[in-house]
Amino acid sequence: MKKMSLAKKMLIAMILGLLCGILFLMLRENLLANGNGELWNTINNWLFADITAAGNESAVGIVYIVGQIFVRLLQVVIVPMVFCSIALAIAKMDDAKKLGRITTKTLGYFFLSSFLALLVAGFVGYGVYKAGMFSGVNIASLEASAGATGANPLKVLLEAFPINITAAFSSNGSILAVVVCAVGMGLAMGTIPQKTQTIKKLLEEISEIVQVVLGFIVHYMAPVGVFALLTRTFAAYGIDYLLPALAYVITTVILLLAFLLIGYALIILIFGKLNPLPFVKKITKVAIFGFSTSSSAATLGLNQQTTINELGASEDIVSFVLPLGMTINMDGTAIMQVIAAIFIAAVGGYDITLTSVFTITVLALVASIGTPAAPGAGAVILFTVLTGMGYANDPALMAYSLILAINRPIEMLVTSLNVVGDSAAAILVCKSEGSLDMETYMAQEPNAETVNM
Repeated sequence: MKKMSLAKKMLIAMILGLLCGILFLMLRENLLANGNGELWNTINNWLFADITAAGNESAVGIVYIVGQIFVRLLQVVIVPMVFCSIALAIAKMDDAKKLGRITTKTLGYFFLSSFLALLVAGFVGYGVYKAGMFSGVNIASLEASAGATGANPLKVLLEAFPINITAAFSSNGSILAVVVCAVGMGLAMGTIPQKTQTIKKLLEEISEIVQVVLGFIVHYMAPVGVFALLTRTFAAYGIDYLLPALAYVITTVILLLAFLLIGYALIILIFGKLNPLPFVKKITKVAIFGFSTSSSAATLGLNQQTTINELGASEDIVSFVLPLGMTINMDGTAIMQVIAAIFIAAVGGYDITLTSVFTITVLALVASIGTPAAPGAGAVILFTVLTGMGYANDPALMAYSLILAINRPIEMLVTSLNVVGDSAAAILVCKSEGSLDMETYMAQEPNAETVNM
């Protein structure tokens, strides 16, 4: 019997996870409405409770534990994978002009997709605001929260250059610093290739080990992990949180889905002059994986495998573009932050003009560059945009609290955009460099190496 592909298993896991999550959400609402809150608390403690949170010392959280083990196994390989792939990719590019050209094209494509995403988000958000859909939101039941601490968006430039290399390697939140260190290592290795054969071989062997570990995690644990993550995410949210910000949720979801399903296909078609259907078909499982994990970093390995083995992109270029994109190419995050900022400003009673929308989009672009590739980071970094605009009165802070409460499902869709955008950029760069294997790109059947168990 022909083995089921990973893409089909991921799709089945996503559908079952969504269905189970919705069923548990309905069960939760029914029990709470009928005064059976204790029964729901018991179910929640056994299945969904965050066992690391205060007050949950006696909880079991079976589904939570399964999902978190899966995510942690993915996250533990992020730093060595990023460092080795970028350092080796740059070391192999002995042509300095080619390296500069690829870097320029990569940043250019990142800016292009981000500009288009922000342009659409700004106009849609302003249109929804002018239509009055963000007015009349009832947030009286929420308490004002200062959320995160605002920071200058340009701080990301300083944090990209660590003063201690071990500190940069000790946290997945310092990926941009890891990228800079890897670029420096790669350039040095390329300058003295004969004297760095040992370190090059070491990095290659580490990279091979990471790929083996990653392949095992993705192929054998992904469906179960995806099911657990989706089930818990939707089971954990009550209707009372979602209804007050329904206009924000609907607007953001529709816009994100439109850019994911149509925007990138048009970018591939117009700027790459490629048939977008193979790209859309093959990148679907990466989008599902990003949706379920809500982490660009956790999705990096599968994204690299798919872009190289199924879409025909050059390994050297992909190894440089995707880790870089994971740290600075945040189309979905930028879209979410623009709509959320306009929504919060409207609730706070601030006057919104085209000039203020433009300022929001610029701040969102800069802030999104420094967003860690981890679940929930986008909503926290949103506070930087709000403080930059001066949206800090009590209603605005309460609206921000509401965003923090309900934004996890939206962050999942945001991640799908971020990872698909990275792959699209890699395809465009390879096409412009003549390094795209068109036979592999157009192949109907994906490479069995990446999709079959």
